[in-house]
Amino acid sequence: MSASAIEADTKAHIVDVADDLFYSRGIQSVGMDEIRTSAGVSLKKLYAAFPGKDHLVAAVLAGRHDVWERGIEQAVDAAGSPRDKLLAMYDFLESWFGDATFRGCGFINAFGELGATSPAVAEIARAHKESFQRYVAALTASAVSDPTTADELAAQLALLAEGAQTTAAIAGDTAPARHARRAAATLIDAATR
Repeated sequence: MSASAIEADTKAHIVDVADDLFYSRGIQSVGMDEIRTSAGVSLKKLYAAFPGKDHLVAAVLAGRHDVWERGIEQAVDAAGSPRDKLLAMYDFLESWFGDATFRGCGFINAFGELGATSPAVAEIARAHKESFQRYVAALTASAVSDPTTADELAAQLALLAEGAQTTAAIAGDTAPARHARRAAATLIDAATR
């Protein structure tokens, strides 16, 4: 294995360890020394891979973004009709909310912790949410022929998904996904009449 492959594997391992720690306990409560210890790397290797904690937070959020996109796209791609594809988003959420490690949206959590003091984290969180909004808008455009109605529906459906994530994290329950799905079905049916 080449040195660059080992370096990439080490960086990926550090990101995985940091993601687990940040997501379960919060970014501010986890120091670089604890990440180093948990990852089993030297401090020199940790700082060679990530010169500062902000670099590591950005890498963790980039990884979360990729996992989110893959998960939601797989659920949506497995559905048949445009309506079913829109509703599959909420099925994906219900599955995610049922995971024992679910602690809410990592982007909302990071923004809540650091958004006021870290413009970089605020921008990463905004970019992630905007990406999701564009994704929902593209799905909605396939289900609704009127562009104005499709845009409004997309905003509503994304808001339902965001609210379900926050409510599920606080309640520790999967029910918000089912409630959001039923509300989404009502909105979709009204928009496609």
